[in-house]
Amino acid sequence: MPLKLPSKFHYLILLSLFLIYLYSTSFLRQYSTQTTTTTISTPLSSTSTPCNFFKGRWVLEPKSPKPLYDENCPFHRNAWNCIRNKRENMGLINSWRWVPKDCDLIRIDPEVFLGFMRHRNIGFVGDSLNENFLVSFLCVLRAADAGAKKWKKKGAWRGAYFPKFNVTVAYHRAVLLAKYEWKPKGSAVASGLKGIYRVDVDIPADDWATVTDFYDVIIFNTGHWWGYDKFPKETPLVFYRDGKPILPSLDLFDGLQVVLQSMVSYIQKDVPGKTLKFWRLQSPRHFYGGDWNQNGSCLFSEPLKEQELAMWFDPSNNGVNKEERMVNNMIEKALHGTDIQILDFSHLSEFRADAHPAVWLGKKDAVAVWGQDCMHWCLPGVPDTWVDILSILIRNMLDTR
Repeated sequence: MPLKLPSKFHYLILLSLFLIYLYSTSFLRQYSTQTTTTTISTPLSSTSTPCNFFKGRWVLEPKSPKPLYDENCPFHRNAWNCIRNKRENMGLINSWRWVPKDCDLIRIDPEVFLGFMRHRNIGFVGDSLNENFLVSFLCVLRAADAGAKKWKKKGAWRGAYFPKFNVTVAYHRAVLLAKYEWKPKGSAVASGLKGIYRVDVDIPADDWATVTDFYDVIIFNTGHWWGYDKFPKETPLVFYRDGKPILPSLDLFDGLQVVLQSMVSYIQKDVPGKTLKFWRLQSPRHFYGGDWNQNGSCLFSEPLKEQELAMWFDPSNNGVNKEERMVNNMIEKALHGTDIQILDFSHLSEFRADAHPAVWLGKKDAVAVWGQDCMHWCLPGVPDTWVDILSILIRNMLDTR
């Protein structure tokens, strides 16, 4: 005769099974939540440790993915469209991949990035090297929104609106950042000269000062116009503060130092606190045998070696391209103690003497008039790597706010 269990015992068994079920489902929910959190908080580089994207080496990868755009990008500037201009070795130029020292650099996914930036705007302010950077960025992002339209509102020199994501990315030309204007011969301040360029060190250029509240991210630069080739002694820069000439008068690089200090102070005080601010350091030039107006050339077929960089760029060697590191030192001092993030693309770009437009400028007689272009970059090219790095930094920094 089977043993009959007490009814209380049945009750205890059912209660135990119910409690086990509750525990197991609660555990699974907790585990699932922890896994999602870990994935979201994983850095956008491929390692869990902080990554210095600016130190590393170029590795030749002949089977590396093709660039995200070609010569048909509508945002190209003709002189940098090296595929259309039939520049030699463009396939090789874009087969070199930048590998940071302690981590991998993941190529931007334009769809993901624009989705992250939805309803936000990115501005570039500075000289034509920031324009070079911008054009790369626009062409890369267009891969995710073929309906992107040219945009030149709010005083922008060049830009694009991406309607699928409601994102604007634009460039405002302000080569000195500070306000400056030409004063011709015959005016009181240009006595004995062909004329001068008056620079008000304490007044930002109108081209950008009135639009900073429109942008959620701004990338600044200056430095490439600060040379005697642009402002010779016959037509010098003359520096003013509070509407009066600074006395004793400043030479060009002392003036740059004062402008940097004033513009950084203005950015800290007047650019909205919500804005993520970057400053791109100098993009190196690669003129060999003379400057741009002295038949300098950059017809190289591969990147420079690490041991060659000092010969090209160390100021103590007094080379044609020495100003890059000199100006960078001044910029870094001016930015010390601020919340402006440094984009140090200088070192990774120093290697790439092979990646400039050189003689392939897209216009007849351009080289005879302007010389080789060993300053700007072919597109697609090196600035696409700048875009990869910037996109990661923007996402990481906005994610942590």
